[in-house]
Amino acid sequence: MKTIGLLGGMSWESTLGYYRDINLGVKAALGGLHSARIVMVSVDFHEIEVLQRRGDWAAAGRQLADAARAIAAGGADFLLICSNTMHRVADAVEAAVAIPLLHIADATAARLEADGITRVGLLGTRFTMEQDFYAGRLSGRVGIEVLVPPPPEREQLHRIIFDELCLGQQREASRRVFLDIIDALGRCGAQAVILGCTEIGMLVRQEHTAMPLYDTAAIHAARAVQLALADQPAGD
Repeated sequence: MKTIGLLGGMSWESTLGYYRDINLGVKAALGGLHSARIVMVSVDFHEIEVLQRRGDWAAAGRQLADAARAIAAGGADFLLICSNTMHRVADAVEAAVAIPLLHIADATAARLEADGITRVGLLGTRFTMEQDFYAGRLSGRVGIEVLVPPPPEREQLHRIIFDELCLGQQREASRRVFLDIIDALGRCGAQAVILGCTEIGMLVRQEHTAMPLYDTAAIHAARAVQLALADQPAGD
């Protein structure tokens, strides 16, 4: 079994889900008392969020690069950044270590492509929805058209993510905001919607809507399990 590197804490609320889902995936595949081999560094999200607001992505990249080096030194075979937004500095992280980075957008794109999705809505932080590091990777690699909500709705989603979900708060009124925006994206032709922030799946689940949802945190974790168990005989 390969050792998975987790660069977490952005926020720790969703990093919990990564740890749970990866271990459940390994247990389901191998049975018994098996669990995942994981090396994790969890950063102080307050420091990262300040840099995000300032637009100082270079400094944020340096912090995550330092964390990635610690993960690699701990023996990880490959690395995940447990955040969609912080893939804004994925290049800096990749350049800092010799181990591969499993990019969350690539894992999501592979699932969308396998399902024949060509036009998808994207929900996330304002950074993820408005900058090109995420949508551009989807459209550039597999030709998926990405739709995002209008600016007022983007601000609503951004606020809910940072002021509620990252603090562990899940409010029914906020779920309704997400569901209304998902419905609007469907009316604009989206075949599915990407939950492009690792906290959104804490609030909005497939049972809440008929629109197909792609929870990036769950997809990312599942792909990590596949890579960790490649060539691993069941039951070993």
